[in-house]
Amino acid sequence: MAVTVNTSRLGLGMLRRLPAEARPLVRPGTVPTGIVHLGLGAFHRAHQAVYTEAAIGAAGGDWGIVAVAPRSTAMVEALTAQDNLFSVSALSAAGTSTRVVGALSGVRHAPSDPDAVVALLADPAVRVVTLTVTEKAYQLDPVTGQLSPDAALAADLAGGQPPSTVPGLLLRGLAARAAADAGPVALVSCDNLPANGRRLRGMLDQTVSRAVGVPGLVEWVTANVTCPGTMVDRIVPATTPETIEAARRALGVTDLAAVAAEPYAQWVIEDDFPAGRPGWEHAGAVLTADAGPWERLKLRSLNGVHSAAAYLGALAGRETIADALEIPHLTDVLRRLIAEDVAASFTPPDGVRVVDYGEQVLARFGNPAIRHRTLQVAMDGSQKLPQRVLHTIADLRAAGRSARWGALVVASWLRFALGYADDGRPLPFQDPLAGPIRAALAAGAQTPEGAVDAVFALREMIPVEVAEDDEVRADVITWLTALQRHGVEATLAGAR
Repeated sequence: MAVTVNTSRLGLGMLRRLPAEARPLVRPGTVPTGIVHLGLGAFHRAHQAVYTEAAIGAAGGDWGIVAVAPRSTAMVEALTAQDNLFSVSALSAAGTSTRVVGALSGVRHAPSDPDAVVALLADPAVRVVTLTVTEKAYQLDPVTGQLSPDAALAADLAGGQPPSTVPGLLLRGLAARAAADAGPVALVSCDNLPANGRRLRGMLDQTVSRAVGVPGLVEWVTANVTCPGTMVDRIVPATTPETIEAARRALGVTDLAAVAAEPYAQWVIEDDFPAGRPGWEHAGAVLTADAGPWERLKLRSLNGVHSAAAYLGALAGRETIADALEIPHLTDVLRRLIAEDVAASFTPPDGVRVVDYGEQVLARFGNPAIRHRTLQVAMDGSQKLPQRVLHTIADLRAAGRSARWGALVVASWLRFALGYADDGRPLPFQDPLAGPIRAALAAGAQTPEGAVDAVFALREMIPVEVAEDDEVRADVITWLTALQRHGVEATLAGAR
């Protein structure tokens, strides 16, 4: 990413030059490390780091974060040059607010020095380990939930060499922690995954049970390690040269680790921390015994609606989600999806009305300052739609209710998978199951009935209770036929 670098670089020596409202709540180096975070991407910096700094500022505690980059050295180098400082710009139609964050007490690059990361994980001062490493890094098969066969993971389980996978790092670090009698620890997945705490626990238990030459580790992990579930929410677009320039204008110095995000943020955390935690509730986080209802609320009311807007918007030639909401009748259809399908499909958290939450979601999606590209949201639909839409459909049908609007989302995804927009322009179809999906569409001769039948036979994606439901099949065929014959705008105009 090419940017023009100002001679003044963000760092401790520049804090007095920053506008007062932009200065960090915590000065790096003044708060000892209590958290290790695996993952150094934009989302962590705009979400967990912001919450943790606010918690320290409000309630104190030795909760500085050492953030570990699992792959690239670029962000490690940028943050090291800036004394671990970075800025977050909150973008809205009303303007931009930029503030420097000082929650990081250090950064590391795992491939360059895995032993240093293992030592951190074994440090008794570290009582919480958080992760934003994406689904792939958990090394779990999405269908079976079993550890995937992988040469690097197999080597980590065998030991004898530096770990190179996330399960391997955790295995080595926990083994060292157990050997040092360093005390209990909470491992906290902050990845946007369903049942992320249980998924992390499953990966951890399988990893330690298969490890070679670590006697007693299974028992120690069972007694000393928790994996609280979480729900995380904030739209954080990829950093661009414009992000860097906007931060420079706001701060008067150059920040090559700058991130931008929407103003809204939410963090729901299961309160299961055997060695203590930051006072995240003072920063607005929700501490709960069960994050499940919050997770379903977000997956179905936000992520499912996001996917609907992305597919329909991309087909109609709209670049961003905010642009898509300008399509005539789309907002009305999305409101019906929320009110008639999503709200009827599950029990929300106490005190939350799904329709009100949905209105907030639509307002967030309409933020023109967040240029969230429809094609980016539309990626990997086979991995996203089961939790976002297909489970909604299954629960509605189990209750004897129609799932007509959910069927529209499935049809829009199928229409998107055909690879061209309403005006004939090609659309990229990036998906782990792109091959089987395209083969199924070809086998269906690209007729609506044939396409639906062929893709519904893909058990890797479509739950059997959805695939074998004649009413759902008929609704999807009806919507797909309309989208193919008339396009998005005419289909939405005629939706009843």
